[in-house]
Amino acid sequence: MCDSNSNFLLPGERLDDLQANGMKLIQRPDAFRFGTDSVLLADFAAPRKGEKAADLGCGTGAIALLMAAHQPDCEVDAVELQPGIADMAARSVALNRLEGRVRVHCMDMREAWRTLGAGRISLAVCNPPYGRSGAALESQSEAKRIARHEGDLTPADLAKSAAMLLKNGGRFCAIYPAPRAYELMRAMDGAGIAPKRLRTVHGVAGRAPKFVLLEGVKQGGEGLHWLEPLVLRNEDGTFTEEWHRIYD
Repeated sequence: MCDSNSNFLLPGERLDDLQANGMKLIQRPDAFRFGTDSVLLADFAAPRKGEKAADLGCGTGAIALLMAAHQPDCEVDAVELQPGIADMAARSVALNRLEGRVRVHCMDMREAWRTLGAGRISLAVCNPPYGRSGAALESQSEAKRIARHEGDLTPADLAKSAAMLLKNGGRFCAIYPAPRAYELMRAMDGAGIAPKRLRTVHGVAGRAPKFVLLEGVKQGGEGLHWLEPLVLRNEDGTFTEEWHRIYD
């Protein structure tokens, strides 16, 4: 029997289970693939009913699809620079029959406001490249290099891109390496997005955080709320209850 899902796949691609309402994601083993950080960010952002969201640098579309699964009454505009990766994301949207709520745009996030409109989004999310260009050995795969290394896309660019799209009071949520958290917070503040909620992410309790989940509000007031640390594994290596809540 022919698998109808195969109609959406190109040579070298595979289907991965998003473990959310039966949704599937098209990916390539030789390109950057979504990981735990995407799942954590989609949970942290928690789109609200009727919200219009934007996923900046969406990759293959994992976060956009997860947000659509978590909140059936939201719309997501997913922005991706690489044409091949954007095409995979668009086909994943079609595979999951979400064309009415999730739209994929192949463009530079810094120019997204020209297409999506300025000040019209209530939630922007971003799982940006973590590595400084030239700071580490960059992947020889062009797709992986762009996904993992910021190149000329600075934290200031990320924050400004979100600020241009957000309406006043809109939220910007991102996951970022803990050692670089100050860079992103400073960039957000410079773009008029006040950091409001911060949650550190730890592999196990008692160790330094690897990531931070950060939410800011455009034209928000002072006051940073520190949330309970997110610990992914117990001392015996098993996953914590919070990890299971997020994934289940």
